[in-house]
Amino acid sequence: MTAKAFLLSHYSCSPPKNYNSNIRGRNFSFSSLYYTTGIECRGAFRLFQFGSRGLVRRNNDSWKVGADVKSKPFKIAESSESLKFEDPISDALLRKKEEGDSLEGPAWWEEFPKRWVIVLLCFSAFLLCNMDRVNMSIAILPMASEYHWSPTTVGLIQSSFFWGYLLTQIAGGIWADTVGGKAVLGFGVVWWSVATVLTPIAAKLGLPFLFVVRAFMGIGEGVAMPAMNNILSKWVPVSERSRSLAFVYSGMYLGSVTGLAFSPLLIHNFGWPSVFFSFGSLGTVWFAVWLNKAYSSPLDDPDLRPEEKKLILSSSVSKEPVKSIPWKLILSKPPVWALIVSHFCHNWGTFILLTWMPTYYHQVLKFNLTESGLYAVLPWLTMAISANVGGWIADSLVRKGVSVTVVRKIMQTIGFLGPAFFLTQLSHVDSPAMAVLCMSCSQGSDAFSQSGLYSNHQDIAPRYSGVLLGLSNTAGVLAGVFGTATTGYILQHGSWDDVFKVSVGLYLVGTLVWNAFSTGEKIID
Repeated sequence: MTAKAFLLSHYSCSPPKNYNSNIRGRNFSFSSLYYTTGIECRGAFRLFQFGSRGLVRRNNDSWKVGADVKSKPFKIAESSESLKFEDPISDALLRKKEEGDSLEGPAWWEEFPKRWVIVLLCFSAFLLCNMDRVNMSIAILPMASEYHWSPTTVGLIQSSFFWGYLLTQIAGGIWADTVGGKAVLGFGVVWWSVATVLTPIAAKLGLPFLFVVRAFMGIGEGVAMPAMNNILSKWVPVSERSRSLAFVYSGMYLGSVTGLAFSPLLIHNFGWPSVFFSFGSLGTVWFAVWLNKAYSSPLDDPDLRPEEKKLILSSSVSKEPVKSIPWKLILSKPPVWALIVSHFCHNWGTFILLTWMPTYYHQVLKFNLTESGLYAVLPWLTMAISANVGGWIADSLVRKGVSVTVVRKIMQTIGFLGPAFFLTQLSHVDSPAMAVLCMSCSQGSDAFSQSGLYSNHQDIAPRYSGVLLGLSNTAGVLAGVFGTATTGYILQHGSWDDVFKVSVGLYLVGTLVWNAFSTGEKIID
């Protein structure tokens, strides 16, 4: 006989007048006797002997069990049968254990927001992107010495990357907006990784082959930014936009840090071709994870938790696929042209520092190859930190009610005037340490642009953010092509001061255009 049957056969229980309805329907068991307050039971046997903390009174045949009571061991001499008390909680746990189910909750990685998994994968793609891009800025020094290249030739080699990069900006945006960001970004990483591995082979074959391979690498990297912008516009809520984009773009800066730090070590120990072989092979690892974990939209992810899907979709744009691009409407908007002009002005200075900074350290500051790579790390490390700081500041201002337009203008103004100021100081410093400090401060303030113009595409045209980024980044790539090649020409006929003066002038033009015509409001539905 079970305890439940025994008790029901000897006792009748009825609730008191002040009975709490919350306990109605509860199974009668030892656990309910222990936890429930104010239940009166009548019967012949005294089954329990309570401690001093419990309040128990017997009036004739009535027992009243108070709250917070504890039982002591007892015996029933009248019955030869052993009593088995049922405890629903213990029974359930026992059944779980017998069935082999885990008694613990979901692991932390299963609870990690899927939208931030997508952000992390985009971050790592951009990490590889700049690792594969900046390794040439270090390897070009021993390559130029081995093949006897002039500064003009070096400038053409550096700029040949942008020939391909320019071709796929708008095409990559259209492709991402129509077929989805997952396929486009995956294609880009595989393509540029293969081109990276082929670079040493092309260099040995001759300059024309090297130009072609570097252009092919640019084709792969050209689709990365439009594809990333498209996928994050679908996965990330507006309130997290600035910091998610800042984090992804900080992957580019940390990629520069990693590339500039490890390239000299690999060159010193294994020769300059090892840089391209080792960095290029990492793309296959990333691609395997991307295929398994990424989706172009939260609507495509079968494992996305319902509460996260609701959060994302409640603040996102229509997920209807883009079938045609309203080019006339896009190009008729002044804020679009503000983006295009500002992107050109910004990238002129950024790409010059990206490609020529190690050469500047080597020629002007007289650092050796290893020192040039290591000191070139500091400005990019500063950018990685300040980009994320700027993103958190921008999102905080938006949450506090500051208009998106004001936030974008503030952040981009810092991104223009900060570098302009610190580059003007380079001609006045007289020590390598101060020159590196000015470079670091210039790049650090430049990173606030990630919460300015780089976040603005999703603000003004969220459905066409990939196309819009491709359009404005085309202007940015033209700045890279002309700026990198022009720098080589200026250095043959002028000085580094002349290089920095051109950059400063374009930063000032960008500041004026941005503050006059940009907006943070949606202007294209």
